[in-house]
Amino acid sequence: MSKTTVRDASTDREPAAPEPDTARPRTEGGSRAFALLLVLTGAAGVLAAWVITLDKFKLLEAKVAGTTYTPGCSLNPVVSCGSVMESDQASVFGFPNPMLGLVAYGIVICVGMSLLAGARFPRWFHLTFNAGCLFGVGFVSWLQFESLYRINALCLWCCLAWVATILMFWYLTSFNVRKGFLPAPAAVRGFLGEFTWVLPVLHIGIVGMMILTRWWDFWTA
Repeated sequence: MSKTTVRDASTDREPAAPEPDTARPRTEGGSRAFALLLVLTGAAGVLAAWVITLDKFKLLEAKVAGTTYTPGCSLNPVVSCGSVMESDQASVFGFPNPMLGLVAYGIVICVGMSLLAGARFPRWFHLTFNAGCLFGVGFVSWLQFESLYRINALCLWCCLAWVATILMFWYLTSFNVRKGFLPAPAAVRGFLGEFTWVLPVLHIGIVGMMILTRWWDFWTA
């Protein structure tokens, strides 16, 4: 007669519970449209910074040779790239500002291309990137004020860099708010989800109105 062994299930070791997802660092990618926006605005910034850098070198070479050089975008007393390039504000950190732009906008292109390739970054990366763009939009806002009310001239390539920086800042900020990386009320998240375009358009529109009113007599003459 065979013996039947009854095993007490209460003494068996239970399998380990799966590790909750919250224990893992949260990473997020980006939509194709968002990634393309970063690539395009970064490319626009690099283009502007590159052209300004070349013209700056030509201005310096002309000074050494005892001649004069007029950048191609110096069209009139208001739209005068040369006046902006030769100002003190054009070398705030001890070197031409466009050199900083070549690096910063190049990083934006790299991030955009990485997102296009399917990369996913942790929260700290997105927030650090956002902080860099915040510095960028703050810096160009200061340059806008200096250009309009201190230098009294505009640089078209600088304006291209301004627009690119404003676009990337607001869309990146919207991305971080919608993903929950930046705390915001549900109403704000909903608004940014539907009407992100309103903020950069409003920002650029305000800058445009400042330019229009600053030289109203010149534009209407």
